[in-house]
Amino acid sequence: MEDQLKEVERRLNELLNRFPAKSTDPVQFLGAQYDAGLAWVHFPEGLGGLGFSPRHQKVINEQIQRQGGPNSYARNPIGYGMCGPTVVEWGSSEQKQRYLRPLFTGEEVWCQLFSEPGSGSDFAGLSARGVQDGEEWVVNGQKVWTTLAHLSRWGLLVVRTNPDLPKHAGLTAMVVDMKAPGVEVRPLRQMTGEAEFNEVYFTDVRVPVAETLGATGDGWRVSLTTLMNERVAIGGAIPQKGSGPIRDAMKIWSGLAAHEKTVDKRDRLMSLWSRAEVLRLTNIRAGQLRKAGTPGPEGSIGKMESANLNKVIYEFCIDLMGAQGLLYGSYEMVRPKTAMSFDNVPKSFLRSRANSIEGGTTEVMKNILGERVLGLPGDVRVDREVPWSKVPRN
Repeated sequence: MEDQLKEVERRLNELLNRFPAKSTDPVQFLGAQYDAGLAWVHFPEGLGGLGFSPRHQKVINEQIQRQGGPNSYARNPIGYGMCGPTVVEWGSSEQKQRYLRPLFTGEEVWCQLFSEPGSGSDFAGLSARGVQDGEEWVVNGQKVWTTLAHLSRWGLLVVRTNPDLPKHAGLTAMVVDMKAPGVEVRPLRQMTGEAEFNEVYFTDVRVPVAETLGATGDGWRVSLTTLMNERVAIGGAIPQKGSGPIRDAMKIWSGLAAHEKTVDKRDRLMSLWSRAEVLRLTNIRAGQLRKAGTPGPEGSIGKMESANLNKVIYEFCIDLMGAQGLLYGSYEMVRPKTAMSFDNVPKSFLRSRANSIEGGTTEVMKNILGERVLGLPGDVRVDREVPWSKVPRN
């Protein structure tokens, strides 16, 4: 481990000396970071990594950020946190070589095409179809809540390719060109006024069979890789003590007049600060337990608690602000350039409501933790072994 850290530090110093983080063009800097194996340090060599422990990535990211360098996650959050790990685990050699570098540099934004209007929490019940026609899949269907689809060059798509198998077995994952004929992206306006989410319609869209991730029928296993990484990306971050949403609460508190700092409000603030710190420490422990590869159910712990905590903290912030908390500003629809952008506290309060839905609902997280962590009996699932085409649906 010590030898790995020395090699990471050597490469990092060489990168920063050759490409000053603050003054180098972001795409050029991120490309050089990828080539040095410092993009996802736990990925294989030649694919943005060195095959080292993932714990070294924190050292890399912090040093680059201190020097004012670019952040790949901020430029391409779905790609970096979810699609990249899925491609490296399930993609062909050609797909890995083609997609990972421009994904990391942000030259090609990615989106995740999983949820549908009729199968939100029941992801395996999706109905979008893929029918093989020679060397191509012909895709028809609709996806919803697709973050940054309006900016995306590529999408990670899961469709049903065999309706005569049980729902988990008949799925296939593939990379779809978001600019291909038959792909239509429509904005979904949120209560913040922004439309970072979208509906995506597929009408006779042709996808080369060579763009399949894994084998035909592997879609459920491929999607688990994506979902576990998504939950870690959303809820598994390890911020500095007292940062994030709780920092907003502390800042508002410090600006209150003495008579406004009641005992009840002080107790609420300390309780929230303690919860934020426990979450931070829990994520550190979960990160130490995760090895390179697919994260386990511990990602669901951080995701569930961060969603709940964010909502409660921003509710408290609005309470502290009083009438001022009602002054949001313009609700004009905007199609943002990035996801989860928090410009002010009222906006953060509104946007936090999505945290308990995106990346798996809080109810789904509770089921996962109950069954996979606590060993409790699972929900009754009468359609698990039934062919999807035989399952009654509205």
